[in-house]
This record gives sequence, C-alpha cells and structure tokens, in this order.
Amino acid sequence: MRWTKGIVTLVSLMAICGCSQMRRQEAFRQEVSAGPYARVEGKIVTRWAKEVTPADAHPEYPRPQMVREAWSSLDGLWDYAIRPKDEPRPQTFDGQILVPFCIESALSGVGKAVTPNDRLWYRRTFVVPETWKDRVLLHFGAVDWDATVWVNGVEVGKHRGGYDSFTCDITDAVKKGQQQELVVSVWDPTDTGTQPRGKQVLRPHGIMYTAVTGIWQTVWIEPVPQTYIRLLRITPDLDRAEVVVTVDAADAKGCTFIARAAGHGANVSAKATDSTLVLPMPKAKPWSPDSPILYDLTVSLVKDGREVDSVASYFGMRKISLGKDEAGIVRMMLNGKFLFQYGPLDQGWWPDGLYTAATDDALRYDLEVLKMIGCNMLRKHVKVEPDRLYYWCDKLGLLVWQDMPSGDRGIGGDDPDIKRTPESAGQFETELKAMIDGLRNHPSIIMWVPFNEGWGQFDTPRIVQLIKELDPSRLVNNASGWTDRKVGDVIDMHSYPGPGCPPVEPTRAAVLGEFGGLGLPIKGHTWQEEKNWGYRSFQTREDLADAYASLIARLQLLIGKGLCAAVYTQTSDVEIEVNGWLTYDREMLKIDAAKMAEINRRLYLPAPAIREVIPASQKEGASWKYTTDRPADGWEQSGFDTAGWKEGPAGFGTQGTPGTAVRTVWNTPDIWLRRTVNLPANAADNLCLMIHHDEDAEVYINGVRAAALTGYTTDYTIEPISAKARKAVKPGANTLAVHCKQTGGGQYIDLGFVEITPAK
Repeated sequence: MRWTKGIVTLVSLMAICGCSQMRRQEAFRQEVSAGPYARVEGKIVTRWAKEVTPADAHPEYPRPQMVREAWSSLDGLWDYAIRPKDEPRPQTFDGQILVPFCIESALSGVGKAVTPNDRLWYRRTFVVPETWKDRVLLHFGAVDWDATVWVNGVEVGKHRGGYDSFTCDITDAVKKGQQQELVVSVWDPTDTGTQPRGKQVLRPHGIMYTAVTGIWQTVWIEPVPQTYIRLLRITPDLDRAEVVVTVDAADAKGCTFIARAAGHGANVSAKATDSTLVLPMPKAKPWSPDSPILYDLTVSLVKDGREVDSVASYFGMRKISLGKDEAGIVRMMLNGKFLFQYGPLDQGWWPDGLYTAATDDALRYDLEVLKMIGCNMLRKHVKVEPDRLYYWCDKLGLLVWQDMPSGDRGIGGDDPDIKRTPESAGQFETELKAMIDGLRNHPSIIMWVPFNEGWGQFDTPRIVQLIKELDPSRLVNNASGWTDRKVGDVIDMHSYPGPGCPPVEPTRAAVLGEFGGLGLPIKGHTWQEEKNWGYRSFQTREDLADAYASLIARLQLLIGKGLCAAVYTQTSDVEIEVNGWLTYDREMLKIDAAKMAEINRRLYLPAPAIREVIPASQKEGASWKYTTDRPADGWEQSGFDTAGWKEGPAGFGTQGTPGTAVRTVWNTPDIWLRRTVNLPANAADNLCLMIHHDEDAEVYINGVRAAALTGYTTDYTIEPISAKARKAVKPGANTLAVHCKQTGGGQYIDLGFVEITPAK
C-alpha cells in the first residue's frame, strides 16, 4: 500500500495451542498484580475486548510448532514508568500496564505515547515452580524495539528488533525459594530511526498509523533440561516424498536424535546420531488451501538410553515453485499445479490492541472470514505476526506472502536503490534473517517480500540472493510495487483501483501486489468521524458491492493473459483508511458474505476468451474527431455535425501518464471525441469496453450511454456496457462518442471494444 495516497496428535496439540478455552494442565499461570485495570475509552473496540482481563490475557501456548508441556505465562499486569531516555531505572513507577498490549493501545490500560526521547520501563515479580529443577528460559514473543532485561538485578539479555522473538537463559539469575523480580527497559526511535518499523509513525504523516512501543506479544518462562532442543528446522520435500528435520540442541554431545511423524495414514520415524533426520513420507497427502492437511511431529533427544527432552510440532507437505502452463506462461505452482492466488493486503491492526489482537479468537476471526468469502491467500503487509496467526493459516488453509517490515526512507519509482548506512543495513539484515528463521516451518508461508514500494529498498539483487540462500524452498518477490529490479521469482505491480497485469515474462510470474481500495465509511464503526480515506469512495453498500463485482469481473479476464495472483486492499479498515472488507472494529462485512463468495468464485474458474472487436490504440492509433471546446447539446447523437472539430490519432493525453501511448496531446480540462466503427452482427451479446481513462469518462453508442466511469486508471481495463447500449448496437456502422474530464495530474483517454466469451 502506498505511503502517501510422545507422539502428540493434532487433537492434543489443539489443547495446547488451539482455542482459548483449551489449555494444558501442565501450564502454570502466574498470579498477576491485584491492582485495578480498565481499558482506555474513547475509540471503537472489537467485540473481544470485553473478554480481556489481567488474569486471562492471551492464555494460549504461544509457540505452536515447538510445544513443551510445562510453561508459565507472564502476561498480565506489570508496573510501568516512562522516563527520559538516559535516566537510570526508576525508583517508583507510574502505574500498571496489561501485557502483552503496547502502551499506546486501549487494552494496555494506559494509552500513552512514548517519544524517541523517552524510555519505557516494565517491572513485575514471578515464581519459578519448585518442580523446575534444571534450566529456566525466559521468552519474549516481540518487543518494539531496543530491549534490555534484568532478573533480580542481573542483566540477562539485550535485543534489538521489533518483530522477532528472543530468549534469555535466566537459570543463574534465579534465586531458589524466592519471588523473582523481572525488569525490562525499552527504547523505540519509531520514525526517527532507520530500523524496520512497518507503518508506525509517532506523528501524522501520510497514511501511517499510531506508534507501537514496548512488549506486544506474550512473555513466558519454561523449564528445560541441561541438554535440550533449542529450535527445529522442518523442510518438506514433496518430490522426494520426505521431510527433513534439522535439530539445534544445546549440550547434545553423545545424544541420539529421534523424530516421529503421524496422522493421515502416516506412522514413520527416523533416528540419527547427528542433528539431521529424514522422515520418509511415501503416501503423503499434500497441504493446500482446499485440503490443509497437517502431520504431527515429535522430536526427542535420548542420552545414555534415557529421553532427556522432547517437543511436539507439526508440518505440511507442500511445494511452491514456478512452472509453465499449457500456453507457455510462467505460473506460480502449488504442488505442481497452477492455482490462482487471491486474498487481501492484511495489515494486522486492531482498534483496541493496535499490533495485538484482543484474543486468539479475534486473531482467528479475520482468517475465517477470508475463507468464508472465497480467499485462498493473504499478503501480510510490512508486519510480522505472532506465531499463532501463522498457525491458524496452516490449520485453516491460507497461503501467506510475508513482507519484511519497512524502514529507513523511501524512493520514487524511477530512483535507484538507496544507500543505507552500515548500521541501517546491518539491522535490516539481522531482522530479515530472524523473520525467516522464526517463520520458516509454517507451510502456509510461500513467498518472502523484502521491499514494498521502494521503502528502504537497497542492494535488491543481493538481498534477493541472500533470501534464496537462507530459504531455497520458497519464492521471493523482490519488490512489491513500482521498484522492480528484474530479480526474484515474480514481477509485481500495484494498480488502484485497477486491476492490471504486469508484462508477461519468460522466467518470472506476473502478480498484482495491490489493487482495489474501494472505500466505504460506516458511521459508528470508524476510527474518526471525518476525513477518512479510500482510493475510491462510495456512499452505500449496494454501490460498493456493484463496483466490487465489476472489479473482480475485470480481474478474471487478466488471468488468461498471464496474471497469477492478486492482492485486494484490504482485510479491514485501519485507522483513517476505510477501504477494508471489514470495518475496523470487525462488526460489519461491508458486502454480503454469500455475495462476495459468489463473486470471488469466478477467479478459480477457467478464464473466458477475449477477442478484440474494435482495437484500442495501444499499438496503432485510430483516428477520432475531437474538440476541447464544449460542443452543443446532442454532441453524442448520430448525425451530429462535427464541423470545426479537429481530427487526430488516439490516445489523447499528456506524456508520462502511466500505461499510455500518447499520439495527440490533450492538456485541457475536457475533451470530446467521436468516431464511426463497424460492428458485426450479434456483437452486442458479449461486447465490453477496453478503456484507459484519466479521469472521469462517459461513453455513448448511437446516442445511448454505455458507461459512466469515475476516477482514473493506470492501464487499460475492461468495463461492461449498459443494457440499453447493447440494444442500441446495430450491425454495420455505429457512432461512438466520448467525453473525458480531467482535474489534475496526468491525463489520457483511449478505448476500443472486446468480445468476452465465458469458458465452457
């Protein structure tokens, strides 16, 4: 989006990391402070906000792909203080904050801004259960941005990065038989720094959102033995019918590594004395959006004949690749077959929790809506989510394009990559690697997107190669938007409202990384009452639904031309943006769900045939009569006298307007065009406009209005013609008349006709 304009079954695994009502008995919930808590009022909230309490904030197991039975959540009420950045730890605190919600959010109970000149301090006490005899690990899901951690006055860790998890071994700092004191300090430069920050901003600036500072994902502790599993790397290989499991373990000398997979007819195991295990999956059922099959996985360490550590996980057998279809067009292939990918730009913002959904049910809800209305993917936009979101994508069957959060500064479409400082570049690469390492086991993620619309874009070919080396099993989109550097696996364009299709290439797939943005503010469900924004706004739900149906009908036509995927802006409204399918509070789906599902279903049907009837002027300019002076009434009627009008070849406009072939300069506010064309018998049955207009355009056939189009396009689009105009079409000569109006920026008008024949 533009910156401006034992084997654990899946059933038992769900008990650990599924619905909020299901938790393991072994999980130990820390008592939270008994102080008062109240949500900050003043903005809209979601229905799940009322379920949030200090005693039960995000109780689910936070790491679904590496589950241990014993753990303890430290979410709940903490003490907090905001102090000047360079001051030492405060002696007194300002109040209490509900973790894991950032301090700016309503659900934190604070709702205060923290500037780059400030430091945010957290403090709480906790208990280590007496049964925990060996090591104790302290985990942070995510803290934005620069964090230092102390336990009982001992510094146990530092971390920089707003989106990746980190762990501190606090064994030596823990005092036996006592309450433990945990203190965290956080500094966040927000938009004054070059670090990856996504669309957060401290002050109003274009289309950016409220800053997020501090702890915004679950904090928790768990016991591990001296020899334990640190992490897993799970790589499915559908072609070889196997899954490779690589284990990173601490103090594993002399250990035997064992992996077991089960479910859906599989019951296999592998044993090795090194850290790489290969599990045969001879009859593996592929994972896909229509059939999101997941297999249970257990990995164990055995030492001196005794199991010393074990974790439960899962995996999906799927392959993402490029390949050519029957027409020789490069396509994105899932499990060896072309699947058109369609879903929203998903920004992951919430009116009550900002970066953090109120509950796990809320987090899951958005994804269930996407499945219900016929989506099979989402693009996670310049934000990395908690593990549980990707878990639900894995379970429900949603493909994910994962963006790297943006940072540093932006560039224009024709500008070269920026030159980052060593510190800026190093931090970007550190957080990029952390994102890939942290999420690589999720089968739902099929593509990495390092850059969006030129924001912070640097060394693009090298960064793409780095990602390929880190994870050769997925695709890479070098840049979503207008700063393509001709590397990676896809060429990605943005077109608002669109749709559009990039030029088909011999080695890369063509995708539409953003389009749509149709806006509708719903009174009582907006972040603010006035000055809301959408790429194109409507007044009623009916008008929005009609415009959306037209948009998707045109999108379907591009699939046969080579388009492999499309990303609609967006899942929900976000702060001042009102171009979501859902309102920001998730109370209303702006278009009826059944109607949306039927509209979207067309995208998975065979593409209709498109035949030029009257070519537009992309290749050769057709001659039109034209005037820039307002003509007399009846100018659109057959037989109107065009004496005094000029004649020239289309298209008409100014050089530099996107997607145009200007042959006759038009630089005034209005232009009127007329032309006679010959149409064959029965042409009206499947006739559509092929038109590029900037801005508003009216088109008439034999004096009858065929279309009235508002706004502008950045490429040629296909538009239906009115029923009355179809009846006015006759075999042989027909009069076309066009009026285009321009108010600012580039300008252009050109059109022709195509015949659309649905596939049988």
